[in-house]
Amino acid sequence: MVQLYNLHPFGSQQVVPCKLEPERFCGGGRDALFVAAGCKVEAFTVAGQELCQPRCAFSTLGRVLRLAYSEAGDYLVAIEEKNKATFLRAYVNWRHKRTENSRVCIRMIGHNVEGPFSGAFRDQMYIVEMPLSEAPLCISCCPVKGDLLVGCRNKLVLFSLKYQIIDEEFSLLDFECSLVIHIDNITPVEISFCVGYVAVMSDLEVLILKLESGPKNGERVHHHPRKTNDQMRQAEGISNEISQLEADFVICQKPLELLGEKSEQSGLSVTLESTGLADEKRKYSHFQHLLYRRFAPDISSYVLSDDIKLHSLQLLPIYQTGPLTSDGKNLSQEKELLSLFCFFSLPHVGYLYMVVKSVELMSVYQYPEKSQQAVLTPQFLHVITSNNLQCFTVRCSAAAAREEDPYMDTTLKIDYSNTYKTAKTQSCIHLLSEAHLLVRAALMDASQLEPGEKAELLEAFKESCGHLGDCYSRLDSQHSHLTLPYYKMSGLSMAEVLGRMDWTVEDGLQKYEKGLIFYINHSLYENLDEELSEELAAKVVQMFYVAEPKQVPHILCSPSMKNINPLTAMSYLRKLDTSGFSSILVTLTKAAVALKMGDLDMHRNEMKSHSEMKFVCGFILEPRLLIQQKKGQIVPTELALYLKETQPGLLVASVLGLQKNNKIGIEEADSFFKVLCAKDEDTIPQLLVDFWEAQIVACLPDVLLQELFFKLTSQYIWRLSKRQSPDTTPLRTSEDLINACSHYGLIYPWVHVLISSDSLADKNYTEDLSKLQSLICGPSFDIASIIPFLEPLSEDTIAGLSVHVLCRTRLKEYEQCIDILLERCPEAVIPYANHELKEENRTLWWKKLLPELCQRIKCGGEKYQLYLSSLKETLSIVAVELELKDFMNVLPDDGTAAFFLPYLLYCSRKKSLT
Repeated sequence: MVQLYNLHPFGSQQVVPCKLEPERFCGGGRDALFVAAGCKVEAFTVAGQELCQPRCAFSTLGRVLRLAYSEAGDYLVAIEEKNKATFLRAYVNWRHKRTENSRVCIRMIGHNVEGPFSGAFRDQMYIVEMPLSEAPLCISCCPVKGDLLVGCRNKLVLFSLKYQIIDEEFSLLDFECSLVIHIDNITPVEISFCVGYVAVMSDLEVLILKLESGPKNGERVHHHPRKTNDQMRQAEGISNEISQLEADFVICQKPLELLGEKSEQSGLSVTLESTGLADEKRKYSHFQHLLYRRFAPDISSYVLSDDIKLHSLQLLPIYQTGPLTSDGKNLSQEKELLSLFCFFSLPHVGYLYMVVKSVELMSVYQYPEKSQQAVLTPQFLHVITSNNLQCFTVRCSAAAAREEDPYMDTTLKIDYSNTYKTAKTQSCIHLLSEAHLLVRAALMDASQLEPGEKAELLEAFKESCGHLGDCYSRLDSQHSHLTLPYYKMSGLSMAEVLGRMDWTVEDGLQKYEKGLIFYINHSLYENLDEELSEELAAKVVQMFYVAEPKQVPHILCSPSMKNINPLTAMSYLRKLDTSGFSSILVTLTKAAVALKMGDLDMHRNEMKSHSEMKFVCGFILEPRLLIQQKKGQIVPTELALYLKETQPGLLVASVLGLQKNNKIGIEEADSFFKVLCAKDEDTIPQLLVDFWEAQIVACLPDVLLQELFFKLTSQYIWRLSKRQSPDTTPLRTSEDLINACSHYGLIYPWVHVLISSDSLADKNYTEDLSKLQSLICGPSFDIASIIPFLEPLSEDTIAGLSVHVLCRTRLKEYEQCIDILLERCPEAVIPYANHELKEENRTLWWKKLLPELCQRIKCGGEKYQLYLSSLKETLSIVAVELELKDFMNVLPDDGTAAFFLPYLLYCSRKKSLT
């Protein structure tokens, strides 16, 4: 934090004249101030730069001990004392108090107002009295809901704010006693309440609880029954014994800090007692312990010194409202609670905790003088000391902003008093950081800003980010990485950042700090669509050659370095070679630069210096040698275009390596090959088909496998149906694929018989057909998925016929396949039956094939001889498989006995032969 000397963030100050010496005071929202003196409260109007004007005054029942205002409900609540008795009263509708003597209505809490009397409460101030069984000690109003929490000895009482609806135009503000929180052995000096969070402070202890309305799964519920009379008498006896001991001895406990669930070990017994009929959604049924802090007294004195008493307990919520529209209006008026902070103070030191999501100590504030009171705001901590009004910056708004967007404020993860070791930038960063956080905090709540003010603050925010980026860029410490987010938030381009640098050389040596190197390196890795000039590109490569020579090949591959002179780039790459930094990445970068220079001989020499596998590894280290992005579009490099013509196999293997190492996505790779081959989205180049085939050979996960099968079969089918040859020579033949992986299966023998009858197909056409047939014959292919896409492939051609019969065979439609082959290609029937009709399908030899052949022979025709030879082979198989009686039963009744006799004789003799 930074202490602001002789400076306070106040535009003006005003002296408010009071009739009596003020004893208590509190703010009344944004436009009012309440001052209590004796048995009287005065209200003043506070409006802009104008002087405070008296608004109204009203009398109280007794002297005001505590005073609090709630913006939710617009009421004032006071603890008053009269004749040694204390009272709790809420003053409602006070804005309608015309004069000090004007009429005031008084009603008890929960009292229903009948219709005839409702008019009295509509246009005049009324008082709600809240009776308590014990004297109230302190009060707190929830800034969000307006509920009232009252502190008594050993307990807290919660009054829920509600409204009695009188008619359509008027509702009456009321309270309901809904909950009692019993906390044994504590006398609250101050309390604070905000949206279910309860903070209780005694002279030396602070306890924070979170009330919750419904138990969650796996969460312990703290809801205990009240003690019986015997237990209470026993506890009272123990308390008396402790009091006696305290009278005889000074009992000092050790300082203690317990966070989160550990705070349950504080020794304070907390129980809840539900007392009202409040809405179930707001009814608190259990609680969580968040924080317990105990301070130790000065043992040198026998009484509790004021020097170690706590004061100024406060829960501070941080909100965010909806964004502003172009006309300066809020899209949403609802405030969202982003974070909650708790502050309390000793006379010489203050403590600030964050209590939402996680409980942690954010800051400790050391005061140069003894403090009397402190007030926390989202931007500042104001401390009234014995002689001055001290002011410290705080980071409540920044912490809440970080919860909303962790990227926006990165200086919280830092302790400014111990972090910076670089003396020349420490003070600058210190002050700039505080100014940055103040601007960021002002931008949090857009409802407080005019459109012009917001634009001005946004510009100031970007400017402060730029200055902080400058400071961190000169750091050589563990926090130098903060250069990147601050420059990003500043909106400065990379060229503008480089233009802010001091390039002067001292003592003949140029030193580049880690912060600047970190920013430039990361910026060059991002696709910023920003091209540096030739001069700036040369400075960047010089910078990295001096600071991080290993990064030189990488930064030369950035699209932002496109304008660098190739001769300059080559000179630095050669320096790396001569300095002993030789790597595959340097070789590939030199080959790419040689192409830009037009030196093909140098390029070829570089590409001959290593094996293909090493080059693949080099491309994996730096994908931008092949693939770059401009304005969100994939752009192949000049090297990739050259490899497409000279070494397509290396190119495909390299992109496959990028995909396997998660350097490029599936769709990006497909788009790369389409752009590389100058094809539109609907046209598939052969190089992309080669890439898909390489992916299958690489044995990718099953989820991707079926998608690849679909892509390949669709392309094979399309080219076969159009009799379209590939635009380039395929890198792998069907035989290569069958030998390389198991997903491409051996083509069934009967398919070769079927295809051999077609002598008109060219080589490329048969390659696509063989690859498709091989995939269908493989073990991994889902046949059912391809059936809908076979329609373009007509069965009128032998190629189409083979694919359709293969698919039906894989679906076990054997009888239909036999009919098709007998009709279209009888010479393939017996090879088909020998391969497919086995085991449980063997009966089809005599139940399907034999009857069909006999029937077709009877009809004669030009295929008579083919059917006859097929019948003879079928009879030979059936004679072996069946017994004589069964064999005779399957023979046709009207057949020629002489023709079937040899097979009958073989069938009758086979038993004796065996």
